[in-house]
Amino acid sequence: MPHGTLEVVLVSAKGLEDSDFLNSMDPYVLLTCRTQDQKSNVASGQGTTPEWNETFIFNVSEGTTELKAKIFDTDVGTEDDPLGEATIPLEAVFLEGDIPPAAYNVVKDEEFKGEIWIALSFKPSENRSRGFEEESYGGWKNSEASY
Repeated sequence: MPHGTLEVVLVSAKGLEDSDFLNSMDPYVLLTCRTQDQKSNVASGQGTTPEWNETFIFNVSEGTTELKAKIFDTDVGTEDDPLGEATIPLEAVFLEGDIPPAAYNVVKDEEFKGEIWIALSFKPSENRSRGFEEESYGGWKNSEASY
């Protein structure tokens, strides 16, 4: 599995469901890569077609296979409204290194709710060692023969 740095460029979203009936929506995105969460700025008043153009860096380690992008509408005085989420598989960026901005489906309750545009790039770690020398973890060379 790859180890390294994943750069995520959150570009924009289109066709989001409008959750504010009186005002324009104020959407933001919560990006999650395994246990790491990063939040975008709020696209104040940008409604159903927000633009962020923000860059985020995640450390990638064993078992990382996808990036989740959850979109919310900021609400003052009440809980923020979830607008939907996109799951972005990372296998292609691990193989290619760079994925130009692409649209990913935003889904909520198994229904299409618009799209989010994200660019990805991956830089592998210089040190690919797994943290142990081949002979340092025991085995037959370190066992005692007591018959």
